Amino acid sequence: MPGGRGKGVGLGLALLSAVAFGGSGVAAKPLIEAGLDPLHVVWLRVAGAALVMAPLAVRHRGLLRRHPALLAGFGLLAVAGVQACYFAAISRIPVGVALLVEYLAPALVLGWVRFVQRRPVTRAAAVGVVLAVGGLACVVEVWAGLGFDALGLLLALGAACCQVGYFVLSDQGSDAGDEAPDPLGVIAFGLLIGAAVLTVIARPWSMDWSVLAGTAHMDGTPVAAGLLVGWVVLIATVLAYGTGVLAVRRLSPQVAGVVACLEAVIATVLAWFLLGEHLSAPQIIGGAVVLAGAFIAQSSAPAKGSDRPVARGGPDRELSSPGTAA
Repeated sequence: MPGGRGKGVGLGLALLSAVAFGGSGVAAKPLIEAGLDPLHVVWLRVAGAALVMAPLAVRHRGLLRRHPALLAGFGLLAVAGVQACYFAAISRIPVGVALLVEYLAPALVLGWVRFVQRRPVTRAAAVGVVLAVGGLACVVEVWAGLGFDALGLLLALGAACCQVGYFVLSDQGSDAGDEAPDPLGVIAFGLLIGAAVLTVIARPWSMDWSVLAGTAHMDGTPVAAGLLVGWVVLIATVLAYGTGVLAVRRLSPQVAGVVACLEAVIATVLAWFLLGEHLSAPQIIGGAVVLAGAFIAQSSAPAKGSDRPVARGGPDRELSSPGTAA
């Protein structure tokens, strides 16, 4: 495939992935408001996607022997931890705000690199951190005494911290001489591990299954709950991860990072039109600053033993690099 055409396809796939990921919260929130516990919605998403991706796990079963720590980190942190915290957060605060808080992950990774690992970071990376934190202050409207639910904000921050944990584990576990694990195989095993962990935590047998046979409401419009579950599983998870992997194989990490930042924009726009969650002008400006800071931070951090950044736009983007939400 010619280079220009390949990049065009890559951009299209990356945009499709961002749209698919961005729609997860918009589809999940009506299910939560219809009576499902956030953990049960997470379990439906992860378990359903794990079932679809199981054949890939069988195909790449050798990963269990070669990269057990990476698979455990992806399953526990990037799948179970991030999704559980994010879905719990959107049950209390707007979808766009939760995702923007989650985008502090690249800045938090740089804090780990600088103050825990005591490795230098570039001046541009430091500027990115300052921008991300300052933008977040506008998003949560600190001048109004935190206009949002404090617990919801902490849960969104927990999602960001889970991403940081996965990034750090992936960075520390990667050696220049190691063969790069197949990203789709890691995603498949991560979903299986995440589903197993969430089954114990969420106890799906206690879920009100009758909700799935009824309807949920998106800003007053009734939608079949089963349709929303199908969207969360097939579109916002399986399609989102798959197209994300294929996109990054055709694009540079920097370009992929720019498109990945569109996920938060798309989620905010979809929540605005489908859920009626409007953000104020300062919040919109702050969101743009958060995304700008996150992109600068994630494209400027030095990586150990290579020229890769420590953190990218999300765990699936890190996995998809040569060599891993919401």
